[in-house]
Amino acid sequence: MEHVDEDVREIGALLADETTQQILIETTTEPMSADELSDACDVSPQTVYRRLEDLIEYGMVTEDLELDDDGHHYNVYTATLDRVIIELTSDGFTLELSLRERMAARFTQFVDEVRDR
Repeated sequence: MEHVDEDVREIGALLADETTQQILIETTTEPMSADELSDACDVSPQTVYRRLEDLIEYGMVTEDLELDDDGHHYNVYTATLDRVIIELTSDGFTLELSLRERMAARFTQFVDEVRDR
């Protein structure tokens, strides 16, 4: 059997999961809470949290703190995954994740560049 990087296996298995796919699709257009994702994916909150933990580990989803009108806070999640590229080489498979920069990160980078001029 050819050499396959462990990250390629783990990320491939993660992305093959139907719940993971739905979480990424749902959080592409707007941030969502774990409870909202649980409802949208029709799975338990525990299942959503497990998938989110893995997605955050690989940088495919970000986590932000939101405040509601009552002053309570909760986490919302946003997909940053843009593209997955799997390439077969003579050494085995390589995997590249293309991630979208979040607007806040781009703004911070812009401010830093202006300040450094």
